[in-house]
Amino acid sequence: MKGLKFSHVGVYVSDIAQMEKFYTEILGFFVTDRGFLNTPRGEVKLVFLSRDPKTHHQIVLATGRPEEQIFNPINQISLEADSLETLQELYAKFVELKIPHLDPITHGNAISFYAPDPEGNRLELFIDTPWYVSQPMKIPLDLSKDAEVLMTEVEKHAKELPGFCQRAEWEGRMRELMSMN
Repeated sequence: MKGLKFSHVGVYVSDIAQMEKFYTEILGFFVTDRGFLNTPRGEVKLVFLSRDPKTHHQIVLATGRPEEQIFNPINQISLEADSLETLQELYAKFVELKIPHLDPITHGNAISFYAPDPEGNRLELFIDTPWYVSQPMKIPLDLSKDAEVLMTEVEKHAKELPGFCQRAEWEGRMRELMSMN
């Protein structure tokens, strides 16, 4: 699609060292740069993180998160795993580290688990499935199951949901829709 593509996200943080440690040690990001920037609100410390050697940063951590917030305005930061096995390994790691509020689910078109980072920003770690189903949809699942068994269960359930089709069919419809604009 001509014009724009998503590139990166920046997050204001309270404890930049703790957040850097989480994103590098737990999620495998690398620090590509760091420094300070003078802004109208004062000096901001920045840490740039990436998992892609072609991309300077995918996440930017910036000091300056307000101490008092009515709610966290970040709905989720979604990170795509390269396979179901990787997703399951990450889930097991989060369980081992006793990270609270883990929520393993399927959306039919994806298998995910949600978890907070150290400052309560909601992360979604996911893989896409070969199917599409109408959204929103959320069903709990057990990520400790054998990967093949899990995919069979997800497909069986997805086939019963509204809008079920192969992802390629849905992508074709979206290409057509987006080319009309």
